[in-house]
Amino acid sequence: MVAVASVLGLTLVLRSGDPACAAPVPAVAAQGLAAAVPAAAPPVGGTVHRGKATFYDVRGGGGNCSFPSPPANKRYVALGPSEYADAAACGGYLDVTGPKGSVRVVVMDQCPECPAGHIDLSAEAFAEIADPVQGIVPVTYRAVVNPPLPGPLTFRMKDGSSRYWLAVQVGAHGNPLRAVEVRQGDAGAWRTATRHDYNYWLIDSGAGPGPYGIRVTDVYGNRAVATGVRMAPGQVQTSDVRMYGGAAPRAGRSAAPTRSPSPSPSASASASPSPSPSASASATPSVGPSPVASAPAVDGLAAGSAGGAQENRPVACTR
Repeated sequence: MVAVASVLGLTLVLRSGDPACAAPVPAVAAQGLAAAVPAAAPPVGGTVHRGKATFYDVRGGGGNCSFPSPPANKRYVALGPSEYADAAACGGYLDVTGPKGSVRVVVMDQCPECPAGHIDLSAEAFAEIADPVQGIVPVTYRAVVNPPLPGPLTFRMKDGSSRYWLAVQVGAHGNPLRAVEVRQGDAGAWRTATRHDYNYWLIDSGAGPGPYGIRVTDVYGNRAVATGVRMAPGQVQTSDVRMYGGAAPRAGRSAAPTRSPSPSPSASASASPSPSPSASASATPSVGPSPVASAPAVDGLAAGSAGGAQENRPVACTR
């Protein structure tokens, strides 16, 4: 009876898959396994990657990057978890080359089932590099360093933000971002925001009632400071400063903010602010610009206005 009970007990354990019943992984083996798994990071620096591409349709949504909508030209891409890197890749651009040609796409989504090297393009982007009948094709792709910008930096406060809890999304930054810092007014201490995987930067204890200064730094050391960003959840605010390449012209921009929907953080999240114009901008070139055409703007990321100054100095598949 004891032997039978033991066998039955073993069967139940195997069927239940209870991790607590699994043999522990030796510490040395666990360390080796961790070392073998590369750290998640977005494609940067112009390094050419080889892999494969499929295609999908985001169906009007903004993907895991929580954009209000896809770019107007519908050229976008979803990356696997190791390259999406908890939203670190959001808003960056890739040049993708396939059997039929090349296309530039903005990163706006995550493909949970895609390993490194497998990218999931929009149907429109895929059609530029291959015949859609093929379904999956070999490709090379690389990050675009300092792509031409669609406009000045934009900011959206997430719905629910207040003086006690702040979540802000940055748009039109061109390169993947390294850091976002926020301060109350123009003279307060800078507070570092934490990026979340739905592409918002959070300060859990809030940053005061605003208006705010927001300092944005990308992975190549370009840095810009926007001022006058107001606490205006669900609205888009456009600053007077570009991430790099000089100050944004003030003329011809609408001062009226637009409302954007706010998805839940689990799949994609959103929200926006609306600053007031102020300050001047200065620029110092950092990394050389890419010689390709200007990057497409993501729809819905241009309304309202805020001031700012550009620093640009180096700082040490279905979803």
